[in-house]
Amino acid sequence: RSATLAQLTEVEDVGTVVAQHVAHFFAQPHNLEVIDALLAAGVHWPAIVAPSADALPLKGQTWVLTGTLIQLNRNDAKAQLQALGAKVAGSVSKNTDCVVAGEAAGSKLAKAQELGVTVIDEAALLALLAQHS
Repeated sequence: RSATLAQLTEVEDVGTVVAQHVAHFFAQPHNLEVIDALLAAGVHWPAIVAPSADALPLKGQTWVLTGTLIQLNRNDAKAQLQALGAKVAGSVSKNTDCVVAGEAAGSKLAKAQELGVTVIDEAALLALLAQHS
């Protein structure tokens, strides 16, 4: 209810337009009445606690997964990287910080090598995740 536009845009994937819409929503008295009515009726949702900076060692980094991961499925790898603050992208660019290359990695691996992006294998990813768990 009380977040500023600047605070809203700090949320990952929330830009200026979305922040303005959220702020506008909470500026409408009717919307606040509906929220208050829901709370009064016993509807509650868990409080969101922002993770500490120490919990997000990959904050601001972009990672790409390519090839087949054997010990960790792609969705789990993505979720664990995101939990550490990384953005997981689908393609390699000059803004990519690291590529995790599984078996049979192809064009994304080649692009990473061409751009000089750091490439690690699944074992190194598992070691990184274990270090921060």
